[in-house]
Amino acid sequence: MESTGALRIFAPDMKYTNIPLAHTVVALCKLHGIRQVVISPGSRNAPLINGFAGDPFFECFSVVDERSAGFFALGLSQQSGEPTALVCTSGSAVLNYYPAVAEAYYSRIPLLVLTADRPPYKVDIGDGQTIWQEGVYGKHIGFAGNLQQDLTHATAKIRWLPGVPVPSGDLLKTRQAERQGQNESLISQAIRAARTTRLPVHLNIPLEEPLYGVQETPPVTVEAVNPDAAAPTPEVPEILVSHWEQAGRKMVLVGSMAPNAIPEKWLNRLAADPTVLVFTETTSNLHHPHFFPSIDSLIAPLERSGDSEATFEALRPDLLLTFGGMVVSKKVKQFLRRFPPKAHWHADPHHAYDTYFCLGRHIRQTPAVLLSGLLAGEAGQKKSGYRPHWAGVWNRCQERRNSYLEAIPFSDFKAFHQIMEAIPPLYLVQLANSSTVRYAQLFEMRPENPVFCNRGTSGIEGGTSTAVGAAWRHAAPTLLISGDLGFMYDANGLWNRYLRPDFRIIVIHNQGGGIFRILPGHEEGPAFETFFETVHDHSLQPLCDLHGLTYSRVESEQGLQDALANFFEPSGRPALLEVRTPRELNNKILLDYFEYLT
Repeated sequence: MESTGALRIFAPDMKYTNIPLAHTVVALCKLHGIRQVVISPGSRNAPLINGFAGDPFFECFSVVDERSAGFFALGLSQQSGEPTALVCTSGSAVLNYYPAVAEAYYSRIPLLVLTADRPPYKVDIGDGQTIWQEGVYGKHIGFAGNLQQDLTHATAKIRWLPGVPVPSGDLLKTRQAERQGQNESLISQAIRAARTTRLPVHLNIPLEEPLYGVQETPPVTVEAVNPDAAAPTPEVPEILVSHWEQAGRKMVLVGSMAPNAIPEKWLNRLAADPTVLVFTETTSNLHHPHFFPSIDSLIAPLERSGDSEATFEALRPDLLLTFGGMVVSKKVKQFLRRFPPKAHWHADPHHAYDTYFCLGRHIRQTPAVLLSGLLAGEAGQKKSGYRPHWAGVWNRCQERRNSYLEAIPFSDFKAFHQIMEAIPPLYLVQLANSSTVRYAQLFEMRPENPVFCNRGTSGIEGGTSTAVGAAWRHAAPTLLISGDLGFMYDANGLWNRYLRPDFRIIVIHNQGGGIFRILPGHEEGPAFETFFETVHDHSLQPLCDLHGLTYSRVESEQGLQDALANFFEPSGRPALLEVRTPRELNNKILLDYFEYLT
């Protein structure tokens, strides 16, 4: 790496921490353009707090609960595409980041986790707020580095290993300079890794007391380093183009993706090819009249048909192309594992999961680049009954779904239908996990509404915190749709100063974990209601009163219709709508829906 020389990154009227390592971390974040910084209070991280908060270059957010802070930062990075720095104190605070770190790892969202630590000689000796922090995130991290403690700060407190001469004078300065260079290199590596791999990275930062000292000038000069040159994008091999063109039945299955990831030109080419079925999900953010959303609505009646073997054989593709993140639909996973394609390709620059146990080729390119190579040639007049046949099946399913909606009473199913139709254009939609994202999959979303969900680990924690962070960074208003348990589990997501007045929350309150009623093995009884469904009747109004949200509650189809009529109107305050649905009826209506489609 070649140095471009020292870069002046401080202003005369600023105060700087007097700890070289802390200043180096802050300075290199600035040099590398890391602007978003989410800080949780503490003492061991005081030098980092002073450095970040004292420089107007950084946009700093204060979030007390580290678990919530991690997901809030994830939401910021989800929408900005840039790494967000997380800053916490030592001890269990570090562990509270772990759920968000794991989600970021599997969702490919860059985070820069900066954990303050005690010096090594204070670990495991009974000192407070001290745990083993080096490598604490295990395999769920893209890069991990343990920085070296300064030798010129609080030198008299340093406990040297027995038999090691204590350096002083010029030798001390030389050793400090060596550590400074190693730390700078490690910090720059971590930040570059966050950007290139799109993964969370971790730097553990040992700091000795005193921690609050400041001075007029930076304690060390930090130099900018040229970034590594980007690797050239490889061309799509001709053999792939040939295989693609020869396959008579092609299925494209798209997991979670950011909006506008693929140019419309290539989507139109896919849609025009009768040999191609494009299966999308609500979180795919891909739309075309010839694509197939609501995968479960198509596959469920096939499972119940009189000749499911022959029907699934007719659906089985010769070539399966997958891209995007995690797929929600369990039914399509079961289908492809039972009826695997002749070939399975996955397009992603970094990673490929063998979800269907038949992965044959990992194409290390973005989906847009791959499709541009596969579809760049002149589109010939292809003849195939593959897509036309399944389009007919899909249309019949849609008709049956509409008639079913007219016949059923108020329930989760009907409430989601009403909500999806009422979301205004341009609203960013954040879906919580569990039953929320699965119900949402059964309905089409407008192309004007980008949709996100924490599908990396698919946990219920962090949904509200992520939505609040994403809403802060997104230009248009945001709607969070959540279940009652997931919302209450992340109630601290509302405990911050960053709730925009146009932020809206709809909570489907079915008095417990309704998803357990539709899972195999559901059996009524006290143990089920207590330990699985966790039945409760808590109102969400006290939470809204505590955090300054406008609250309303409905319990009927007409009530929901009336509430949605003005729920999205500007009001000067964030607002929450609690939608009460019948706990013991929801699962029957959903399961009967799949029977009705047959």
